[in-house]
Amino acid sequence: MKGIAMLLRSAAVLALLAASPASAQGVVPGSAASSAVSLTAAQRSAAIADVVKKVTDRYVFPDRVPAIVARLNASLAAGRYDTDSPTAFAARVTEDLRAASNDRHMYLNYAPAQFAAASTSKRGGEDSPELQAFWQRKARRDNHGLTEMKILPGNVRYLRIAGFEWVEDQTGGAYDAAMRFLRDGDAVIVDLRGNGGGSHAAVRYLLSHFMASDQLDITFLETGKEPVQSRTLEYLPSGRLKSTPLYVLISKQVGSGAEAFAYDVQQFHLGTLVGATTSGAANNNELTPIAPGFILSCSYGRPVHPVSGSNWEGIGVKPDIATDAEQALEVAQSLALAGLLKRTDANPADRSAWTWARFGIEARLHPPVLSQAQLRAMAGQYGEQRVLWRDGALYYARRSGQAARLIPLTADGLFTVEGYDDHLHIRLTGDAMETQWNDEPAPTRLPRSSGVAKP
Repeated sequence: MKGIAMLLRSAAVLALLAASPASAQGVVPGSAASSAVSLTAAQRSAAIADVVKKVTDRYVFPDRVPAIVARLNASLAAGRYDTDSPTAFAARVTEDLRAASNDRHMYLNYAPAQFAAASTSKRGGEDSPELQAFWQRKARRDNHGLTEMKILPGNVRYLRIAGFEWVEDQTGGAYDAAMRFLRDGDAVIVDLRGNGGGSHAAVRYLLSHFMASDQLDITFLETGKEPVQSRTLEYLPSGRLKSTPLYVLISKQVGSGAEAFAYDVQQFHLGTLVGATTSGAANNNELTPIAPGFILSCSYGRPVHPVSGSNWEGIGVKPDIATDAEQALEVAQSLALAGLLKRTDANPADRSAWTWARFGIEARLHPPVLSQAQLRAMAGQYGEQRVLWRDGALYYARRSGQAARLIPLTADGLFTVEGYDDHLHIRLTGDAMETQWNDEPAPTRLPRSSGVAKP
C-alpha cells in the first residue's frame, strides 16, 4: 500500500506554489519568489549537473534523455545560463527542458521555501515533515483548492476548483461538504479554468462521486515496475451524484491532474466539457530539490486510460462545446437550463424557475438590441408605477420615488431591474406594464395612463 499512497500523492502533480499562469500549465519558473539571492557560476554548473543526473536516472522516456542532456550542457557551455538571477536561470532551463522533451511537466522553479522543506528529506522530500507541513498550510488557506461554491439561477450548483490539493485525513472532509452542497442542485457546474493540476488522490475522490464504485479509472506505468491501477472509491460519506447533469469548464491553462478529471468526464461520458482545449500535460511527475533553492519537476511515468488506451499528453483535452473560456460559465448555464427544460417529469415550479433563469443567461450571451426610439416610447405612467426615460435608458420608479435602471432581457420588451438580483421582471407591451416577482405564479398587469411620466 505504501507504493500506491506515494503514487496518489505525486502522480500528475504540478508545483502548486509556482505563481504566474503565463505558460501552458500556469507555471512560470522562479515567479514564486524574489531574486534577492545572486546565483554564482559554480552554483549554476552544480544545478545543471544535478538536473542532468535526475533526468538521466528518472525520465519516463529514455530515448529522449540524450537530447535533453545535450541541450542543457550545450546551453551551459554557450553561456545561455549566465545570469545571477535565480528566476531567470530557472526560466531558461525550463525552456530548454520543454523544448528538448516536448513535455509540459519538465520545468525548474525557484522556490526557496519549498526547497528548504524538501531538503530535510533523504528521499527527495516525500517523507519530510517540514514539506508535509508546508503543503498542509497551503491547503488549509486554500480550502484544499475548493475556492468558490454558489447557487446559480435555476438551482444550478457551481463549484470552482483552483487546484487539486490533498492532505491525508483532511481534504476528504472539504470535498464531502462541497459534494453535499452540489447534491441538492438540479445541475452541477465544476469550474476548472486555470487549474494547473495537483494530487491524483483529490482527482480520484472527486471523480468517484460521478461513477460507480470500484471502477478502473486509470493505470500508471513506470519503466521497470508493475503497472499501478487507480479505481473509484467504494465508500463516499456524501453519496454519489451520478444522476445529476454535469458540466465542466476548461481552458488552455488547465493542466495535469485537472486535465485527468476532464479527460475522465469525456471518456466515461459523465458530462459535458465547455471552454477551450487544455494544455496537454499527462505524464506523472515528481518534485526534487535542486540547490541552492530550486524545485525540479521531472516526468517519471505515464497514465493510460481504460477507454482510449492512451492519454492527453501533447494534445490536450478538447471541449465538447468550444467557446471562449471567459464565456464558458454562461454557455454552460444555458446548456444546463435548456437540458433541464427538456425534462418531462419536472414539476411546474421547477420549470418556471428554469425558464426565468434562462431569460437572464440568454440576455448575457446574446444581448437584445432595442433602439432609442423603442425604449423612449415605453416610458410612461402605469397605475401608481412609472417608467422614466433618463440619460438614454429606461428607469423603473416605485411609489417611494426610488428609481432603478431597466435592463433588456428580450427584444420584445421584457426587462430585469438593476439591483433586484433578477428577482423582478417587467414587461412593457405598449399599453400596459406587467410586473412579476420570481416567486409569483403570474404577472400583475397595470394599464398605461394617458400622458408621459415625469422624470
